[in-house]
Amino acid sequence: MSWFSDWFNSPYYHMLYQHRDDDEASLFIGSLIQYLQPAAGASMLDVACGKGRHSRVLNEMGFDVTGIDLAADSIMEAKQFENEKLHFFQHDMRLPFWINYYDYAFNFFTSFGYFKTRREHDNAIRTIAQSLTKQGVFVIDYLNVHYAEDHMIAAEIKQADHVSFHISRWHSEDHFYKKIEIEDNGKFIGGDYTEKVAKFSLGDFTDMLAYQGMQVQEVFGDYQMGHYDVRKSPRMIMIAKKLQR
Repeated sequence: MSWFSDWFNSPYYHMLYQHRDDDEASLFIGSLIQYLQPAAGASMLDVACGKGRHSRVLNEMGFDVTGIDLAADSIMEAKQFENEKLHFFQHDMRLPFWINYYDYAFNFFTSFGYFKTRREHDNAIRTIAQSLTKQGVFVIDYLNVHYAEDHMIAAEIKQADHVSFHISRWHSEDHFYKKIEIEDNGKFIGGDYTEKVAKFSLGDFTDMLAYQGMQVQEVFGDYQMGHYDVRKSPRMIMIAKKLQR
């Protein structure tokens, strides 16, 4: 089983990343929607939606939103917020979903780059490209490799209630790694989790998207939609459009 299948379904995952709050999500979504200017009621696909925090913000803005995620527990929690224009499904992004349906697709907060092979990543991009209408737009929010290398914290301990997360970070030529050892009420639980994320550059994404008939139109460097700088920007937020065929 892949590391993300276990880790994203773990209650400890949500405990560690609980600082990603709804206010942060709302501010970013607000800036993004102001830039995109979608039509009222546009249909949107949130790929790797987790518990649906971004999906819910988009839905509250009046859009018709579908969220998909591999983690069954996250989808179960997200489903309590469903309404006639907000739906959640457990689904693997490497497999086809609805075809030629959505006006927009989103992949937020580095929810990509986890798979073992380039082919699996290509399959995920294909799923997203196929889900979009002819004029469809895809937004992918990924880490900026050079910034992440320069600002990596090798070791730290994060506290959440009675749990201590002992975190180690390192990187190879192709991947970033984050090992998480969990101490719960003073006792280390059996095993640990190691996140592994591919070092995809803007060029890599441009190639993967082009292979599926999409072209990068614009790149932003932070959640305030600031200018992208290959060295200084913390994020790489790419706006890609489906090419006419």
